[in-house]
Amino acid sequence: DEFLVKKGDVENILNWKVVQHKNVEVPFKPARVILQDFTGVPAVVDFAAMRDAVKKLGGDPEKINPICPADLVIDHSIQVDFNSLILFLLGSCIYGENIGEPYLIIFTCRSDSLKKNQDLEFERNKERFEFLKWGSQAFKNMRIIPPGSGIIHQVNLEYLARVVMDQDGYYYPDSVVGTDSHTTMIDGLGVLGWGVGGIEAEAVMLGQPISMVLPEVVGYKLLGNPQPLVTSTDIVLTVTKHLRQVGVVGKFVEFFGPGVAQLSIADRATIANMCPEYGATAAYFPVDDISIGYLIQTGRDKEKVMCTKKYLEAVGMLRDFKNSSQDPDFTQVVELDLHTVVPCCSGPKRPQDKVAVSDMKKDFETCLGAKQGFKGFQIAPDRHNTIVKFNFEGCDFELAHGSVVIAAITSCTNTSNPSVMLGAGLLAKKAVEAGLTVKPYIKTSLSPGSGVVTYYLRESGCFSYCSTFVSNFLLQGDLVAVGVLSGNRNFEGRVHPNTRANYLASPPLVIAYAIAGTIRIDFEKEPLGINASGKKIFLKDIWPTRNEIQVVEHQFVIPGMFKEVYQKIETVNESWNALDAPSDKLYTWNPKSTYIKSPPFFDGLTLALQTPKTIEDAYVLLSFGDSVTTDHISPAGNIARNSPAARYLMSRGLTPREFNSYGSRRGNDAVMARGTFANIRLVNKFIDKQGPQTVHFPSGEILDVFDAAERYKQAGHPLIVLAGKEYGAGSSRDWAAKGPFLLGVKAVLAESYERIHRSNLVGMGVIPLQYLPGEDAGSLGLTGRERYTIIIPEKLKPQMNIQIKLDTGKTFHAIMRFDTDVELTYFHNGGILNYMIRKMAS
Repeated sequence: DEFLVKKGDVENILNWKVVQHKNVEVPFKPARVILQDFTGVPAVVDFAAMRDAVKKLGGDPEKINPICPADLVIDHSIQVDFNSLILFLLGSCIYGENIGEPYLIIFTCRSDSLKKNQDLEFERNKERFEFLKWGSQAFKNMRIIPPGSGIIHQVNLEYLARVVMDQDGYYYPDSVVGTDSHTTMIDGLGVLGWGVGGIEAEAVMLGQPISMVLPEVVGYKLLGNPQPLVTSTDIVLTVTKHLRQVGVVGKFVEFFGPGVAQLSIADRATIANMCPEYGATAAYFPVDDISIGYLIQTGRDKEKVMCTKKYLEAVGMLRDFKNSSQDPDFTQVVELDLHTVVPCCSGPKRPQDKVAVSDMKKDFETCLGAKQGFKGFQIAPDRHNTIVKFNFEGCDFELAHGSVVIAAITSCTNTSNPSVMLGAGLLAKKAVEAGLTVKPYIKTSLSPGSGVVTYYLRESGCFSYCSTFVSNFLLQGDLVAVGVLSGNRNFEGRVHPNTRANYLASPPLVIAYAIAGTIRIDFEKEPLGINASGKKIFLKDIWPTRNEIQVVEHQFVIPGMFKEVYQKIETVNESWNALDAPSDKLYTWNPKSTYIKSPPFFDGLTLALQTPKTIEDAYVLLSFGDSVTTDHISPAGNIARNSPAARYLMSRGLTPREFNSYGSRRGNDAVMARGTFANIRLVNKFIDKQGPQTVHFPSGEILDVFDAAERYKQAGHPLIVLAGKEYGAGSSRDWAAKGPFLLGVKAVLAESYERIHRSNLVGMGVIPLQYLPGEDAGSLGLTGRERYTIIIPEKLKPQMNIQIKLDTGKTFHAIMRFDTDVELTYFHNGGILNYMIRKMAS
């Protein structure tokens, strides 16, 4: 249209070889948007508030409506309050008239755990669910997938993904952006997709393109075959570490080479899912015959699948990975021989810190005494063998450093993959048959990624849920207890505040460590356990072979299963069907609600633009080092009873048992502002210990971060944040930008940013500043106790240098990280949503 998309933009893309290194801006209009409930609720809240704002400015509120198709999957709201041990094992009858016939053996304890958890989910989240149901009726072009249907990315992979769009008589490639950084999982099926902030996603839904710098593309060549004991999780943890070393932040990664043909779509999706952990924007696997076969396997219409294949062949997008003549040109090429991959985990605090399983015991014991950091806990040598004894359910147990207290098969990283899920089920089956058990105090859980996973695990007889948790005893002994999970994030405080070490592992290894009960085990030399007969059982004795897994997978993972589950996905949840939601086009806000609240983002908004002003004498709210993640910034997890958010909820008449989680209250800005920077593992240079506090410099008092920010706000003082490298790493959380904005943070000064978080800051009108190359707080002698005046020129250009003056008399320069003209337009409007409101109102 020569406005949002210009002919020159197309020419820049075609001329990629030349312009890829020149920070050239291009607009991108995705085919669709995908949301999950934790990040989707704030988006729908913003849409409702934008309708109100447009009406106040004299416009038509119904213009605020998704133009780009949007799907919202409610998948993050359930919690494991009730856990049980349920093992479904497929065996053969050994006596009676049915001898030799297969039958189901069921070991069970509190088998109603799933129903109880789901009932509690609706009790806790009724307000949110009613609001989302209103949104599904009030907004056109928005589909809501009810709770209990599965994990967003797996539902996307198995059901929502088109691969090729067929609309208004045109075929074009499917592409998607989502409000979760792991949207990249869909790249495993040949659908280009990545995570964006909720703010960006809202703009896309309203018809705006994403403005992005044309990326470099790293070709990742896969060769060889995986070893028999290696899982896709081992491969992805190896790839993650390798690509972190290569350096792919802000780049696309495309996989090619004959080794790709050795990977199933589920394997590819697992690798693509971990893309944010190695920092790339997208991790793309082009469509090949295996992709086409997957579409048929998952129950897609065969005729449509054949049209998809013909279209991709016609435009040269169907690949044969064994044909090197089809390999594209890349910015650079790196290689991995799949045969060199060994079983591994990652941890104890970051997903990129890979550890071979054979080295796990030694590595953990080294971490115990190492200096506090990503690979250290600084436990005194004389305390390495501390033991805490306790009694649980009438039995005596011992806890030590390295004791496993949480074992969870969870997250879309692995639950989309039948091979590792069935492998875990077969391992559990063999363990029970060998007489092994999991200690009852270990909290074990399994979250199937979709109804299909539940279906094939149940039908194959490899379905397991499991049991409980201990907390006070860990504190008593100051123990470094362990969580083992098959997820994608193991940052401090994310899994549980009392599990200081957390390791990512494949689902079978989660089962193995749960049985062992400790991370301090060498599986080659030490037994998993000793059964009632006194026999030592080693992991190699019960580990399922690749052939065993494939036999079960071919027998039970079939198209009819996918069709049956997804035909009724939008109507199967009776509790959702029974919800009564209002039908008005403008939402009627309930002032008593502590879940859904009209946000103050648009208060006082006028049609006229305000000229950006210099930030005068700002105080530093917080001073950070490297790798501050959105988990540290954005409210997540449980609401601590001594926190500002807890005090607010108690003032509204709630008791602690009614607090629920920050995630469930993302539609209430009063709770979320108070939960910003509330992570118990926050390391603020102004404070000697970890915790969500800071110094209020005018008074010298140490306060909770929110309380200090309120003091500054009441006195009219602007705020900034100082940070090191990779500020905002991790999940794409819009509240990591909205929260600081509400606290009064006008700018962040960092050495570097995670791509999504920088974009979110721009979307909220917070200025992302970056030190000049070679400079940082240390080299400039900044303590954070100074006051900062940030000079904002009248005429701004992308990535221009601006001057910063300190009250000490020192002056230095920084880069203003508005990377494109579109981002500058958003800044002049006070943020992307303000821009859209003005556009719709006028």
